[in-house]
Amino acid sequence: MGRVRQPLTPVPSGPEPGEEPEFDSGLPVDWDLARRTAGRLVPAGPPVTRADAVELVQRLKSDAMVAEGHVREVTGLGSELPLRPADVVDRPTWASAAIDGMAALTAGARLPHTPKVARAVTATTAGLQVGGVLAYLGGRVLGQYDPFGGADGDGRLLLVAPNVYAAQQALRVSSNDFGMWVCLHEATHRLQFTAVPWLREHFAQEVGRFLTIADGGRGALLDRLPEAAKAVRESRGDSLVLVELLQGPEQRAVLDRLLALTTLLEGHADHVMDAAGPDVVPSVDTIRARFTVRRRGGGLVDRLLRALLGVEAKVKQYAVGSAFTRYVVLAAGMDGFNRVWTSPETLPTRAELADPASWLRRVLP
Repeated sequence: MGRVRQPLTPVPSGPEPGEEPEFDSGLPVDWDLARRTAGRLVPAGPPVTRADAVELVQRLKSDAMVAEGHVREVTGLGSELPLRPADVVDRPTWASAAIDGMAALTAGARLPHTPKVARAVTATTAGLQVGGVLAYLGGRVLGQYDPFGGADGDGRLLLVAPNVYAAQQALRVSSNDFGMWVCLHEATHRLQFTAVPWLREHFAQEVGRFLTIADGGRGALLDRLPEAAKAVRESRGDSLVLVELLQGPEQRAVLDRLLALTTLLEGHADHVMDAAGPDVVPSVDTIRARFTVRRRGGGLVDRLLRALLGVEAKVKQYAVGSAFTRYVVLAAGMDGFNRVWTSPETLPTRAELADPASWLRRVLP
């Protein structure tokens, strides 16, 4: 190790009383502005009678608890945990809750010191961007488990009633079956975090590492732009390729682990929601087929927005993660698959997700 250079002048511990600090640190997002922006921009829900709306809300609340019971039977996880209800919300409430969760998740990230003026401009811009993104997603998200949400910060399951209704109408499938199918997916996410004690903290730490790492500086970033532009052209606009190539080696390593984890979580939830079978959701095959087409559909503007927001990459995550889960469960049973939850070291890497046999050889020799 080289010698640690001492500063030529003392580093002040903070501003003098009454003095405005010249620099600040932390994640620069104006969360209040993001919330106001999302509230203004999120589209209104579909027209529905009050009676239908009340019936759907009550049914989704009940289905969420029933669904988690089925998920526990399929996965063998969480049998000792209490069954908790879900919060059924509208679009603006979901967007506001998502902002709260993002703020909580990134609260521990400490970024390099930035001038106060620059930070204020960045926070305003980021607040507008986050609000706009969540307004767009607020019209599409069916449900979400936020492991950092809720009044006590120990997690919150949200189901977005207007979006569940709109999707069910567009797919022309059974309302009862579709609501339960959505609940199975989101209940799986809740069980992943509540039945695996270390997962919540591990996920938060990885996000914190990714946000904190400042690698390479502006010059290195500019050097990577030509390579990134070429890769995006060759990948037909895959936004994830651009994100990866604009990271330095250390950030990319953390990003790889985060992508592997989220791919596993999404694919596992997709597998479980279908594995619950026709006894729980009689029209599961029809719903799955039509929903898969819907994920790939949309007009030109909608497809462009989804690509820019990384939604296309998320769709690919479902397929890769589901294939990994299906392969391992067939080869080693659900008990063998559940070895992924032993520790962070038993999680599959991105390479192993594409080659499940290699994960089996490493973890279940």
